[in-house]
Amino acid sequence: MIYTVTFNPSIDYIVRLEQFTPGEINRVGYEQILPGGKGINVSIVLKNLGHASTALGFVAGFTGTAMQEQLRAFGVTDDFVRLDAGFSRINVKIKAETETEINGQGPAITEEAQRALFARLDRLGAGDTLVLAGSIPNTLPDDIYERIMAHLAGRGIRIAVDATKNLLRRVLKYHPFLIKPNNHELGEMFGATLRTDDEIVAHARKLQDEGAENVLVSMAGDGAILLTAEGVFYRSAAPKGTLVNSVGAGDSMVAGFLAGYMESGGSYERAFYMGVAAGSASAFSPNLATRAETLALLETIV
Repeated sequence: MIYTVTFNPSIDYIVRLEQFTPGEINRVGYEQILPGGKGINVSIVLKNLGHASTALGFVAGFTGTAMQEQLRAFGVTDDFVRLDAGFSRINVKIKAETETEINGQGPAITEEAQRALFARLDRLGAGDTLVLAGSIPNTLPDDIYERIMAHLAGRGIRIAVDATKNLLRRVLKYHPFLIKPNNHELGEMFGATLRTDDEIVAHARKLQDEGAENVLVSMAGDGAILLTAEGVFYRSAAPKGTLVNSVGAGDSMVAGFLAGYMESGGSYERAFYMGVAAGSASAFSPNLATRAETLALLETIV
């Protein structure tokens, strides 16, 4: 079973308008409400690709209830810890000449709620996969990823981590199965600007030296690179298509990688190309990737 953790899930209110003028009344031409958060996105895309997962994290208030209802409408199972106070955040995403986001803060997460999450994590065992994705809200300790991975160490659980900078590097000693920095984040970790494939692979190896198993580096329109636990290097150009929405593309890549890995009996090559296809399928669609969209793109890159 696959489990995803989203510490601060949201209701995303997405609006499109021809022009956004600050200080004026702006009327939208399109609006949509979706459940949001990186782990949430991974769970939705996994379901779209035909794989079950359980979404974990914290929810509160009427917005938490609405988010759960929407998530279940997508067919995703959840086992959130419900908080007694506050409400799950609302994120406003304005798409006009440029994209503007206003993200809510989210509820306070108590120590009791944290213990409840760890109790849920204790159900995981050998062969399960856990996805830790996204930033840590300021009401949680900043080493919560490390605490989770230390708590689960030695149980045979594959852990994928999609985080940035020091948050990512601090967990490498626990040997995550998969990490997914983008090329800019990878360079920032080492104070470098990475311009060539060789430079990206060299710095991905440094993360392996620190403990990571598989390093998947997304490069937006330039495609992606995978350095596997076996030391094999894969490179793919981005499939051709029109960028519609970049939100969730990286999460879709993680979901596609895990789906491809499971469907192929552990082939990193298949996992990599499935990840690239799923990430691009989300980028080329107003919604998150479907299996049909992913497989159609997969045929063009493999």
